[in-house]
Amino acid sequence: MIDRKSALLIGSASIALTALFAWLSQNATLAIQFAVVLLILGLLLGSFLNVLVYRLPKMMESAWRRECAEATNQPAPPLETLTLSRPRSHCPACHASLAGWQLIPLLGYLLLRGRCARCAARISLRYPLIELGVGLAFCCIGWHLGPHPIAAACLVLVFLLSALALIDLDAKLLPDSLTQALLWLGLIANLFHAFAPLQDAVIGAIAGYSLMRTIAALFRWSTGLDGLGAGDFKLVAGLGAWLGWQQLPLIVGLGAISSALTGGALIALRKIDSHAPQPFGPHLIGAAAVALFWGNEIAAWYLKTALGQG
Repeated sequence: MIDRKSALLIGSASIALTALFAWLSQNATLAIQFAVVLLILGLLLGSFLNVLVYRLPKMMESAWRRECAEATNQPAPPLETLTLSRPRSHCPACHASLAGWQLIPLLGYLLLRGRCARCAARISLRYPLIELGVGLAFCCIGWHLGPHPIAAACLVLVFLLSALALIDLDAKLLPDSLTQALLWLGLIANLFHAFAPLQDAVIGAIAGYSLMRTIAALFRWSTGLDGLGAGDFKLVAGLGAWLGWQQLPLIVGLGAISSALTGGALIALRKIDSHAPQPFGPHLIGAAAVALFWGNEIAAWYLKTALGQG
C-alpha cells in the first residue's frame, strides 16, 4: 500500500508533469519539446536497462546449465522461470514484489528514500543513476539532433552500448544477443549513410573482428594466456559496422590505453589482483564514444602532426 504522503507526492508530480507539457506545447521550440520527451523515454528505458543488465546473465547461465546437462546426459537442473518480464521486480533482500508506483524511474527511489518499503534494506544508488544517465543521454541527443532519423539510430546505439558495458562490468561477458544486434543494426543504419558509407561499415565489421582475433592469437602465442574473449571480437565488429573501419585504430588503441591505465591504478591501489581478468568492453565502448564525437578531428590532428605540419 502506498501511504498518503507518497500518494500526494505522486499526484503533485503528475500535475507538474502535465503542466510542464502544456507549457512546452505553447512556448518551447520543437527541439526542446523533443528533448523533454526523450528525457522521459530515457528514464523509462533506463529502468528497463537495470532489469536487462541484472537478468540477462542469469538467463544465459540457466540456459548453459541446461545445455551442459543435456550434453553429459545428466539430470536437467530445475527449470527457472526467469525472463525479462517474469517474475515481477522484487526486493533482492526480502523478495517482496514492488508495487507499480515503486518502479517509477527516479521518483520511486525518492519516495522509498532509498530503502525497501517492507524490510528497509538499502536500495543501490546505481539504479537511479543508470535511469538518470540514460535519460540525460537521450535528452542530449534530442536537443542536438531534433526529430531526425539519425537521432533514433543514436538512441538505439546508446542503449545497446550501455547494456553491453554494464553487463561486462558485472558479469565479464558480452552476450551474443546484444553484440549481434549491435552488428546488424549498425549495418542497417548505414544503409542510409547514418554514420558511415555502407562499404566502410561492412569493411569495419570484417576488419574489427579480424583485428581483435589476430591480437588475441598473438597474445596467446607470446604469453600462453588468453587476453581477449570472443565477445570482444564481436563488439569491435559491431562498432566497426556503426562507425566504419576508419575509426577502428582509435577505438582499439584508446581502449587499450584506458584499460592499461585503469588496471594499473587498481592493481597499485590493491583493489584487484594482477592476474584477475578484467572487462575490456567498457573501455572499448568509451573509446567508441570518443570516436563518434571527435574521431575525425583526432585523426586530422594526428595526420597533421605526423606529417610535421603541426
